Amino acid sequence: MATKDKAKAETDGKATGGDTLSITDNRTGESYEIEINDGTIRTMDLRQIKVAEHDFGMMGYDPAFLNTASCRSAITYIDGEAGILQHRGIPIEQLCEHSTYLEVAYLLVFDELPTQAQLDRWTYDVIHHTFVHEDIKKMNEGYRHDAHPMGMLLASVGALSTFYPTAKDTEDHEERYMAAIRLIAKVPTLAAFAYRHSMGYPYVYPDNELSYSENFLSMLFKMENTYEPDPRLAKALDVLFILHADHEQNCSTNAVRAVGSSDVDPYSAVAAGVAALYGPLHGGANEAVLRMLRQIESVENIPDFLEGVKNREQKLMGFGHRVYKNYDPRARIIKKHVDEVLEVTGENPLLEIATELEKRALDDDFFTSRKLYPNVDFYSGLIYEALRIPTNMFTVIFAIPRTSGWVAQWLELKDDPEQKIARPRQIYTGKRDQDYVPIAERDGPEKITGPPARRPKLLRRGA
Repeated sequence: MATKDKAKAETDGKATGGDTLSITDNRTGESYEIEINDGTIRTMDLRQIKVAEHDFGMMGYDPAFLNTASCRSAITYIDGEAGILQHRGIPIEQLCEHSTYLEVAYLLVFDELPTQAQLDRWTYDVIHHTFVHEDIKKMNEGYRHDAHPMGMLLASVGALSTFYPTAKDTEDHEERYMAAIRLIAKVPTLAAFAYRHSMGYPYVYPDNELSYSENFLSMLFKMENTYEPDPRLAKALDVLFILHADHEQNCSTNAVRAVGSSDVDPYSAVAAGVAALYGPLHGGANEAVLRMLRQIESVENIPDFLEGVKNREQKLMGFGHRVYKNYDPRARIIKKHVDEVLEVTGENPLLEIATELEKRALDDDFFTSRKLYPNVDFYSGLIYEALRIPTNMFTVIFAIPRTSGWVAQWLELKDDPEQKIARPRQIYTGKRDQDYVPIAERDGPEKITGPPARRPKLLRRGA
């Protein structure tokens, strides 16, 4: 056999179960061989491990999916130890340098970079679907003046399913394409409408003569008959959009896939992603960074602040990530664009604090030994603030680019023959075989004092 053929045979052997995991159940003395593919075992293979024939079988217990793969995906690759992020195999650094957000969105959805003709058609389709039905504007007008923009976006995205009812035919590829186009096109408009409502400004309609990021800036800030976004600001925003487009199986993406597995329409599935992103542990981390920097107040206070972090008296926001155990590659890229934005908007004293805080933390073994490096949230909030965007809009802007990732993940889910409706198992810990007690015979306090107390958990933020 030729060397090349031999190597292929060995590879094929591994792919079909050449590698196995031996498990001995000490309860019964029985041994089992579990196939290893792609460095994983199928937890369903554990079901054969039983104490008795009538047993349900062994399950895996993994709260928050810390070590469980819920799908196969070819969209985003992350090597957290090496600080690598790639979309469809292309490094994020190259995409931010050479590409645009709409081209990256095409890449995520179609698994390849477009030709010029394909990109022109894709861009045209997106730009010419940015308008939303007037009834959505009327719906927004019904919110209180202090309604949170993220809540408004959540409702608006979900409402799109009522305007495009044919999207429920999720097997129709034309409907899938149009849903992808509409979501990527309309979410910036819905986001801008939410912002204008919260500010008490009249809504600004999309301008099809502007680029994707320029159009969003126009819908946010246009106050006169014309508005010309500074190209440096539009470029920085476009890069931010690329950096946030997709990030593997994070909380909101998992929500889109879980809800999408019920075969619901894509607008409702993406609304689930918006809802997950609404949570401060997922989408609100850059707001927390700004609060931290303001709390520090000056460069001189940084040593005392870091000592407080070491003593668990303070929290170091924007550092560390559940996936990255190295410098977040997105943070490196975004840091380069902060100075360009401030050239347009003016200096921000928080940048000096952030830069010095990063330097001191990375020179301290306490933080580096714990793999605490800056993540994308550490600098993104500074750019948003420089653009005079209120902090309650930060997560809304996060949702704009992440929509393309959610759409790509939903499309991949639909074409995956192994996927079924999501239905995790549980370990039941409650009472059993209790008898009903008549209400007159029950004991208990006179007043309801609230839900049962829960022990607090320390959770790490990350998108």
